[in-house]
Order: sequence, then C-alpha cells, then structure tokens
Amino acid sequence: MFNAILVNKNDDGFSAELTELSTGDLPEGDVLVDVEYSTVNFKDGLAIQDASPIVRNWPMVPGIDLAGTVAETTNPLVSVGQRVLVNGWGLGEDHWGGYAQRARINADMTVPVPEGFTTAQAMAIGTAGYTAMLCVLALEEHAVTPESGPVLVTGASGGVGSTAISLLAGLGYEVHASTGRPEEADYLKALGATQIVDRAELSESGGRPMVRTRWAGAVDAVGSHTLANVLAAIQPEGCVAACGLAQGMDLTTTVMPFILRGVTLRGVHSVTVPRPRRLEAWARLAADLDLDQLASMTETIGLDQVFTATEKILAGQVRGRLVVDVNA
Repeated sequence: MFNAILVNKNDDGFSAELTELSTGDLPEGDVLVDVEYSTVNFKDGLAIQDASPIVRNWPMVPGIDLAGTVAETTNPLVSVGQRVLVNGWGLGEDHWGGYAQRARINADMTVPVPEGFTTAQAMAIGTAGYTAMLCVLALEEHAVTPESGPVLVTGASGGVGSTAISLLAGLGYEVHASTGRPEEADYLKALGATQIVDRAELSESGGRPMVRTRWAGAVDAVGSHTLANVLAAIQPEGCVAACGLAQGMDLTTTVMPFILRGVTLRGVHSVTVPRPRRLEAWARLAADLDLDQLASMTETIGLDQVFTATEKILAGQVRGRLVVDVNA
C-alpha cells in the first residue's frame, strides 16, 4: 500500500482526498516508478480544486510532474534503478500522475534525470522550468539575442516566470519583469531582473495595436490583454514566446505588429513535445540554470499540504516553485 491523492467525480459530486492505494490499482504501463517528488503547477490547482475540466478520466491521481527511481521495467529504454522524470504526456489528466508514492507509466514518457541534478532539483524545475527553457529556445531560434535588446517576462513571480528570468539573465539578457506584486521586486531582481514593470501597465483591454517599442522579445505566461499589449510593444523582427493563460485564454489584437514590424508570436506547449526536444531542453537546463537561484525560488511541502497549496496557486499567491515530497 502507498499514499496518494485521488480525485473523483460521479453522481455524488467531486471529491479530492489523501488515501491509500495498492500497486494493483495503478493503470497499465511498462515502467513502475518509486516516486520521490512531484510539483504544484497552475494546472494541478485547476484539477485539485475542480476549477476547470483538466481531468479527463475518473478517478485520477493528479500531478503533471514526477521524478523517482525505476523499480520495475519491461522496456529496454529504461533500467531498474535509473532516475527518471516525467513532464506532461497527459500525466494527471488522462493518466495517473505524480501525487502518489508509486506510478506506472510508459517508458517513452520518461526523461533521464540529468547528471548533476537530484530528483528534488529536477522537480524544482518541473514543467514550469522546462517550459521556461522551451521559451528561451524559441527566442534563440528567432534570433532574439542579448544584443537585440531587453526581454520581458510576464507573470514574473510564478514558476515559469521565475525560471525564465534566471535563465535569461544568466545568458546575458537584460530582463524586465512584469508583476502585480510589488513586494516581490527584491526577489525578482535577485534572480536577475533589472527593471520591474507594473502588471497594470499591460493588463488593461482596449490598448493601441502598436505603441513605442520597448522589448526585443518576451516570455508570456499570462495571455489575454497582457499578451496583446506586449505584442504592441515588441521591436521589429522580435518574438514573443507565449506559454500560459493566467489572465485568460482570449486574445484580442490586430495583424499590425505582424505585418508592419515582422513580430513573431511563437506558441510554446509542454505536454506532447517530442522526446528529442525534451532531451535538448533538459540538457540546456543542466548547463544554464543556476542551482543556487533554483533553491532560492523553491519551497518543499508534503502530500497533505497540496490541497491548500493548490488554492494559493490559483489565487496567485505562490512565489516560484512548490516541490511535493510525496514521502514526507
């Protein structure tokens, strides 16, 4: 028997509880993992609080990330005793996820934990940090370099934003951080931000389709009016890597930034990214991410604290990364 969070929805309504399961309860898969750590992401908050139709199969163990050690395998892609991590692939949505002490998954969902990372550090990065790295790769591939000019990060104090600031600053970019929490200014500057932008400057609807250029590129985790206003202020040939919708999924803008300035809006997803791209992103994280800064943006909680943590993340009250020690 092992501990797990299980959510369910039936004629009696929705439930989310910390319970005991057996290995026999686990879904099919060719790899059994002794899970050590998971994370709390915005999507996990939606699933645990039943705030959006994230879960597609019931009952479900939530948790879109996990890291641990392979206990059993029938697939030569991984070996017993190997440290692996999983991000995405429907984990916690249509396949039982990381909020449990054991998980059965498919080997092709796994990525080896890079040398130099513990499983706890891999989850301090998690989907948020991995997505931030995918955004950095997208900017690089669209020729947004440190010499191009300042780069904006929206939703700056969240997991994606915090990691993006650290990565970009470490690579030599001038980073501007947009936040609605002025009390986080010192935290964001410690990660490498040189200028703090009040979220209110970007979050209102009805902005002009183009304004004075301010940034060579941006990492946007907010969407909606914020993304529209960011696009309006990107310099010619700039790029915005859009990866989130904290403000909303709508986007009301015009074609003007695209046809008059050649701006690129580059969507960044994390769930079904091909394995070679995942390996590239995790290799770059191992090379480029400052582990001391990672530690400064990370808090560790136990499984029983996930319920409160998901309430806070949906309310925008979480700074940086929340790691879940499933064995605590």
